[in-house]
Amino acid sequence: MTEPAGSVGATGVVLAGGRSTRFGSDKLAATYRGMPLLHHAVLRLVEVTHDVVVVLPPDTEPPGLPPGVPVRYVHDAVEGQGPLEGALSGLSSVGTEFAVLVGGDMPELSTAVVIEMLRVAAASGADAVALQDGERARPLPLVVRAEPAREVAHALRHAGEHRLRSLQQGLRTAVIDEGTWHALDPNRGSLRDIDEPADIEHPST
Repeated sequence: MTEPAGSVGATGVVLAGGRSTRFGSDKLAATYRGMPLLHHAVLRLVEVTHDVVVVLPPDTEPPGLPPGVPVRYVHDAVEGQGPLEGALSGLSSVGTEFAVLVGGDMPELSTAVVIEMLRVAAASGADAVALQDGERARPLPLVVRAEPAREVAHALRHAGEHRLRSLQQGLRTAVIDEGTWHALDPNRGSLRDIDEPADIEHPST
């Protein structure tokens, strides 16, 4: 079996449990560049991780993916509790040292950027790696060490927290500067997410 390009042992976690409120319908099923939106994030992670987990809302049927794509599905325990709940659900099923958290609505993720994030995670000893965007680090994509991330996510949820950014802030996070990751991803697709129908109609170049 060929090893994924990102040689560090990692599981991809695709957060697909949102309500698509701003989009007005199930955006992850909407067609983007010839295939359902969700497929893009999944297929990118399949290239660079050993395993991919898709986190769905409770009582939701798994979406159809291209034949042969190795994906596992887990469900949020409670609906509508925000992305931190999804992250905890996904991390609870991770058996590798690292996890790569991405949104199901992030179709232009750069595999080169993910590989660099995994490299930094392994070399730095940090518990998380994020991408710089202006004055702040973005909450997604996020590479984490699975064990400490599970512990922090569980504590945050117990405290009533819902924001994914709180997970990043609760971990020792290394931040890759814009110049470094932008050189690998000149179109900045790794930070692009789809919120509204207009985002589908006008994909970035």
